[in-house]
Amino acid sequence: MQDTTQAAPNICAHCIMDSSDPNITFDERGWCDYCNNFEQHIKPNWHTDGRGQAELAALAEKIKADGKNKDFDCIIGLSGGLDSSYAAYVAKEKMGLRPLLFHVDAGWNTDQAVGNIEKLVDGLGLDLYTEVVNWEEMKDLQVAFLKSQIPDQDLPQDAAFFSSLYKFARQHKIKYVITGSNFSTECCREPEEWGGYLGIDKTLFGDIHKRFGTRALKTFPLLDILVYKGIYQYVLGMEVAKPLNMVPFIKKDAEDELERRFGWKRFQHKHHESRFTRFYEDYWLPRKFGFHKRRAHFSSLIMTGQMTREQALERISRPEMDEHFLAQEFDFVAHKLGLTVPELRAIFEGENKTYRDYKNKRWLIGAGTDILRRLGFEKRFFR
Repeated sequence: MQDTTQAAPNICAHCIMDSSDPNITFDERGWCDYCNNFEQHIKPNWHTDGRGQAELAALAEKIKADGKNKDFDCIIGLSGGLDSSYAAYVAKEKMGLRPLLFHVDAGWNTDQAVGNIEKLVDGLGLDLYTEVVNWEEMKDLQVAFLKSQIPDQDLPQDAAFFSSLYKFARQHKIKYVITGSNFSTECCREPEEWGGYLGIDKTLFGDIHKRFGTRALKTFPLLDILVYKGIYQYVLGMEVAKPLNMVPFIKKDAEDELERRFGWKRFQHKHHESRFTRFYEDYWLPRKFGFHKRRAHFSSLIMTGQMTREQALERISRPEMDEHFLAQEFDFVAHKLGLTVPELRAIFEGENKTYRDYKNKRWLIGAGTDILRRLGFEKRFFR
C-alpha cells in the first residue's frame, strides 16, 4: 500500500472539505471554493418555492405533450437509492407523468435496494424494465480497473448504468430522461483526485482493459460521454430533466415520505444500494488513497442546512461500517470477482496511480464541461 500520510490538512471553516483535495483554496474567512461556489452560483439559481413549482409544472406539460400517444413519456434510471426513488415518486405523483422505470443489474445490488425497487413499482403502479449486464464481462472489467490502481473504481458500474439507460432511451425514441441528480445532497461534487472522473471515457476504458482485461467485452454497454452528452442531447435532442431541483428535497423528509407511503427502507449512507460502491467508498478509497467521499456528501448537507458541521466532523471521525463488517466485505468482494483474498490484498497494497497513467481524453471532456458551466447548464464546481 502506498504511504498516504501527510501534514495535518487545512479544513474549511464552513463545511468539512479539506486539503485531501490538493487543489482546494480558502478565502479570507477560511471558506473553501466549494462553499463559495454554492453561495455565488448554485443558491441564487436554485428555486424550490413558487418559482420551482412553476418550472416543474411547465416541464411536466412539455414532457406530456411530447409523449402523447406513446406508451411512456419519459424514462427514469432507478437504483433503489433515495435520489432516484424520490425522482420516480415526484415524476408520477407530483408531475402526473407516465415514466418507464429502468434498472440496470450489474451484479452488486443489495437486497434492500431490490426490495425498494419492488415497493416503488408496486406502490406507484409503474412498469419496470431491468437490463442485466453480462457478469463475466462486468467482472473482467472491474478486475482490470482494480489492477490499474487508479482511484476511479466506480467507473465500470457508472458505465453500465448510464450507457444502458441512454442507449435504451435512444433506441426506443424516449426523449426525456429524468434523473435524481440534485443540488440538495450533491451540490459539493467530489474532486477528480478522489475518483471523481468527469464521465465515461472510452479511451480510458479501452486502454485499461487492453492492459489488464482477459476477455472481450462483446455485450458490455459502453457509451462515451461525448456521445450521450454531445450527440444524444445537443444534436439529437434528448433532454435530461432534474425535477428534484424544483421541489423541496430534504433528505430526511424524503426518506420519511417514501417509507410512509411505500415501505421503502433508508440506507445508512449515500450509494449504499450497491454493495461494491459501499465497499469502495467505505474501505478501498479511504484506506488505499486517503480520500473520503463522505466529506463531499456531508459538506453538501452542511451547505444546504441539513447537517451541522459538528455532526459531520463527528461522523467523518469514524468508519461508516464497523471493522468486522468491512473485513467480511473484503472477502466477499474478492470471491465475487474471482480473486483470492491474498490476490485482492496484493492489488490493494500495490502502487497507487491515476488516470493520467493511461490513455484518456480528459482534456476534451474538461473543455466540454467548462463550456457547459459558461453557458449556465452546469452549476456545480468542476476543475
